[in-house]
This record gives sequence, C-alpha cells and structure tokens, in this order.
Amino acid sequence: MQKEIGAKVEGLKEKVEPLEEPAKTLSGGGSDDVGDISWNVPMVYLMFPANIPNLPGHSWPNAVAMATPIAHKGSTAGAKVQALTALDFLLRPQLVTQAWDYFRNVQTKDVHYESFLAPTDQPAIELNKEKMQKFVPDLKKFYFDPSKYKTYLEQLGITYPTVRATP
Repeated sequence: MQKEIGAKVEGLKEKVEPLEEPAKTLSGGGSDDVGDISWNVPMVYLMFPANIPNLPGHSWPNAVAMATPIAHKGSTAGAKVQALTALDFLLRPQLVTQAWDYFRNVQTKDVHYESFLAPTDQPAIELNKEKMQKFVPDLKKFYFDPSKYKTYLEQLGITYPTVRATP
C-alpha cells in the first residue's frame, strides 16, 4: 500500500518503543474526541500497530488498511493490553492514586479547562433520525457475524490484498 500511493515504504515497527515523558510542547498528533474527558479525569492514549505507517489520515488508503489482517491482529493485541491495564488499575489501587496525583499536580496544575458545552446543552439526535430509520435496516447486513465467519473480510467475500485487481 505504501508503494502503491507513493508513501515512504518502511513496513511495520518491529520493536516496542520505550515509554517517554509527556511532551513539554505539543506539535500535533492524532485526532480524537476526548477533549472534555481528558481535562476532567486522568487518561492515557494507547497506540498499537493496526494501521500501515505513512498513509495520509482520513483517506481511502487508511480505510483499506483497516480492513486487513494487520489491522485485526494489531487491534486484538491492543484490546488485550487495554484489558490487562484495566486489571492492573483494579488490582493495584495505588495506580489510581498516582494517576490522580499526576493529573492534579502536573498535567492540570496551571491550566483551567472550560468546556464549550453548557450543562444544559443536549445532543441534536433528531437531526438524523429520518436518515437512520431509512438506512439502518440496509446496514444490518454488514454487521459482522463471528459465528459464521473468521474475519469481516471473509464475510464480505474479499480476498486480501485488495490494492490492485490482478490482470
């Protein structure tokens, strides 16, 4: 895929990178929707190899990459790490105490966050109600059925790799 779209070809990382101190100045990174959460409770980001490096974000190559065995294996490994991390926090309450200490005394010590949302704001769920009622029944046929298929690609009848059709 990297070669196909003209991206730097480097493959997947083969070693776990060491933990680092939080950046003093942020210069970018992945997008997410945890802003209000991350300013109110301690949290961490877990990154795991479920995508192909050097692809442009929010693009068809990334979408293709997400439907590969690489993504499935990486996501499964990431889910295991998340589960074991949660178990650590449940079995070692001192970790929760340490997380709150860092959050209060370092991360948010000199920063006051104020949400753009008022306590009275409600999500506008009515905006897409008609579209959801129209399309949800058609989407159900794409729900993954692990009782019948080993992978989602198998369910869709797709054989990997899918970058180019064979001549």
